[in-house]
Amino acid sequence: MGSDDCQFRDISITVLDEFHDAVCDSWLEGVCRTVLEQEGVCQAVSLVIADDKTVRSLNSEYRGLDETTDVLSFAFDNEGQYYGESDAPSEWSADDEFVLPPGESAGLGEVIVSYPQAVRQAEAAGHSVRQELAHLIAHGILHLMGHDHMEDEEERAMNGRVRRVMERLAGADIDLRDG
Repeated sequence: MGSDDCQFRDISITVLDEFHDAVCDSWLEGVCRTVLEQEGVCQAVSLVIADDKTVRSLNSEYRGLDETTDVLSFAFDNEGQYYGESDAPSEWSADDEFVLPPGESAGLGEVIVSYPQAVRQAEAAGHSVRQELAHLIAHGILHLMGHDHMEDEEERAMNGRVRRVMERLAGADIDLRDG
C-alpha cells in the first residue's frame, strides 16, 4: 500500500516542555509516518516524549513493574499482559481503559518514550539519540499492531521489522544524526 492509498493517518505528537529543545515534532512525525507506511497502516497514532518519572509511573500502574523503561505502548484495540506482582488483573483490556464517542475511532494507540532513557541507551550503544528514538518509536508502534518479542521467533520477526524501518529512514530525508 502506497502512502497515497492511505486516507487517514493522523499523528499526534506531545513532547514534555523540558525536551522541546531536544526533539523536533516534524522529525518525530516523519519517523512515525515511515513506520506506518512500511507496515501499511492507515490508523492514527499518538506519540508522547516523556520523562523517566512519567514513564515509570505508567509502567507501574499498567504493567505492575515499578521501574524505568524506555518505551510503553497502549493499543486501543489490543489487550496486554500485566507483568507485575500486585493484586491487579493479569491483563488490561483496551475496552475498559479508553472511552470514545459512538462511531469515533481511537486509532492505533499511544506510544510513550522516556527521553532520558533513550539518551542513556544511545550513549551505551555508541550511536545518536535520534537513532535510538527512531528505534524505540518503531518498536512501540509495532507493539501497537500486536507484535511482541516474548518468544525467540517473535523477537527475530520484530527485530527484522525494526531493522527495515531503520534502513528506510536512513534512505529517506529523515536524519538520524544528532544536531
